[in-house]
Amino acid sequence: MRTRITEALGIEHPIVQGGMQWVGTADLAAAVSEAGGLGLITARLHDSGEHLLDEIERARTLTSRPVGVNISISQQVSHEYGEWIEAVVAGCVPVVETAGNSPRPFLPRLKAHGIRVIHKCTTVRHALSAERDGADVISMDGFEAAGHPGEHDTPLMVAVPAAVRALRVPVLASGGIADGRGMAAALMLGAEGVNVGTRFMFTRESPVSEALKAELAASTSIYDTQLIQRSFGNTGRFLRNAVTEEIAASEDVFPGDFERIRHLVSGLRGRDALAGGDREAGLICASQALGLFDDIPSCAEVIARMMEECRQAVAGAAARS
Repeated sequence: MRTRITEALGIEHPIVQGGMQWVGTADLAAAVSEAGGLGLITARLHDSGEHLLDEIERARTLTSRPVGVNISISQQVSHEYGEWIEAVVAGCVPVVETAGNSPRPFLPRLKAHGIRVIHKCTTVRHALSAERDGADVISMDGFEAAGHPGEHDTPLMVAVPAAVRALRVPVLASGGIADGRGMAAALMLGAEGVNVGTRFMFTRESPVSEALKAELAASTSIYDTQLIQRSFGNTGRFLRNAVTEEIAASEDVFPGDFERIRHLVSGLRGRDALAGGDREAGLICASQALGLFDDIPSCAEVIARMMEECRQAVAGAAARS
């Protein structure tokens, strides 16, 4: 399957692994890339450019195929961003995915070294801005997505065709995609590839606790996630647990009072929950795709299945037309 996404990113299949905090290790990224997709190492896992460069080099020992880096940009730009960018340049990384705030400050340095940039957006307005700044690919997040799906509650069915109509650069569909049927639907909407996060969390190569993988793969439904932090204009979708329930209850009574929940949204608590296997210990990002799978395959099996299911779905639709 060849699209502008596969051509631009130098990959075999138009499947990009989501840049997931605490999950995007060299092991997972390399496994996705080796299977023909694009794996992403998460920069936020590393407190310095030196450590990120070590992880990039470790991925190179695991696969000869392209591996990218995800850099999530917060409102407070710290020295680490510059270090991460220099690590990407030094490591000859071919693709960077940016998310959150505008990538504008970093694009000249990346583009000067021929690095392709995917920017993740939740609105067409932001997508157009990123395209003007030089982004090569736009990844459109739908309301179904894990993490921060924006404040407009726009589902993928609307977000993708709206972006495709407005943009010249190719579009990735992101949010709630876990199998080939979802991929086929995204392609029919005009996307030229898909961004897959939650499904790759529950693979053999993922660093998530094996006990947590087994528990969630066996028991989840599409209703097992919860939206929080809406009163702060920073809506996030996470696995429903004691922490998300406490945050939601606090927001109901004290909307906009971040200090009351600061201790609950600590990223370190989420890391410990993923690594320790206690789903109640912290925030765990997950999309509504949780209800679409019930096993823990390898990344290669996920991609092979998706491609075969996608082809079958497209052929089936053509046969019914």
